[in-house]
Amino acid sequence: MSETQFPRSARLLRPAEFKRVFDNTALRGSSQHLLLLATPNEQDQARIGFVLAKKQIKRAVDRNRIKRLIRESFRHHQSDIDALDFVILGRAGLAELDNQQIREMIDALWFRLKRPSHDRRTNSKGKKRRQSGR
Repeated sequence: MSETQFPRSARLLRPAEFKRVFDNTALRGSSQHLLLLATPNEQDQARIGFVLAKKQIKRAVDRNRIKRLIRESFRHHQSDIDALDFVILGRAGLAELDNQQIREMIDALWFRLKRPSHDRRTNSKGKKRRQSGR
């Protein structure tokens, strides 16, 4: 199997799989229009699921376009991503973005997740973030 395919085994399909990500979120990334939640899985590959509510993204054609763009981006980045289960949540205003803006937004989220974990604890200027609970 090519590393750029998107087989059924790379998708979150059952409600229990989504619940596991929501209940045990280990990593999160967000932008103005997307929220990405992730948790380690026992598989040998990353998997992805979508939550694009009709209340947030009214038209089915827009929901399908967004899923198609994110799936394509995931397909190209999945070999660089650890074995994690991802849930992508769409926020209001996502449907108004054009395809290029959505691609750039999701690619930026993948890039942030691919950084080593010690880099995630520093802000964009290289300074350490404050740890909570001090």
